Parts: sequence; structure tokens; C-alpha cells
Amino acid sequence: MKIIIINGPNLNLLGTREPNVYGTQTMETYFQTLKERYPDIVLEYFQSNVEGELINKLQQVGFTYNGIVLNAGAYTHTSIALLDCIKAITTPVVEVHISNVNSREDFRRHSMIAPACRGTIQGFGMDSYRLAVEAISEMAKG
Repeated sequence: MKIIIINGPNLNLLGTREPNVYGTQTMETYFQTLKERYPDIVLEYFQSNVEGELINKLQQVGFTYNGIVLNAGAYTHTSIALLDCIKAITTPVVEVHISNVNSREDFRRHSMIAPACRGTIQGFGMDSYRLAVEAISEMAKG
């Protein structure tokens, strides 16, 4: 089983960016924990601040991987291009947010990509990624 976690803009700053919202753990540290927890799953990680690079990665893995965990960051609320890309690929995508976006600013409550995603997990901190990996794993079992 192959699952990739794809993070969008500013998520490279996890651990230092708004710790009251996103916590103090880096993605690198958390990703290592995930790999240790799921030794039977090939987990990969990709992050970019550039929308086109996110689309290129989705297209690259979107026909061969078992699942994609996508935290598109601010592009969640603005990117029709990401929506179209997710609709074009066959690998299921689970949208993830570290914070509960419904408890934040109004503009964060609308996801442009949600209609193309299999589901959304939000508000469980970094554990949102683990929940998405587990959801994809269960989906793949049929």
C-alpha cells in the first residue's frame, strides 16, 4: 500500500507557525512517527508553497497510489485548479486540516476541493493525518 501526504503553502513552517493554532510539532517529526506506526504502508511526504507543483505531484501519483492525504492550506479555499486536478485523477484524496476550520474565519469554512475529495478530516491537530491514513487504509481493504 502506498499513501502520500501532500501539504500546501506555509505548512513547511509547522512547529513555529501560529503554535496556538497548529501546535509545536514539526511535520518531519510527526511524519517519522507515522512511518513507525504503519511499517506495512509505504508513506511518502511532499510539501510545496506553489500551486502548480502541488498539481504536478497529484498528477504524478494520482493513478498509481492507494491514497492521497491532502492539506492544501490556503489553496483549499481558492483553487479551482486543484479541484479540477483531484477530479481528473483516480486515486482517492482525503482532505485534511489540522485546525477546525469551521471555528475560524468565515472564508476558511468553504472548501473548493471538498466536492472532489472522498472525505474531510479536521480539527484533530496533527492526528488528523493519522486518521486520514487509517481511512485510506480501510477504503483500500474494500
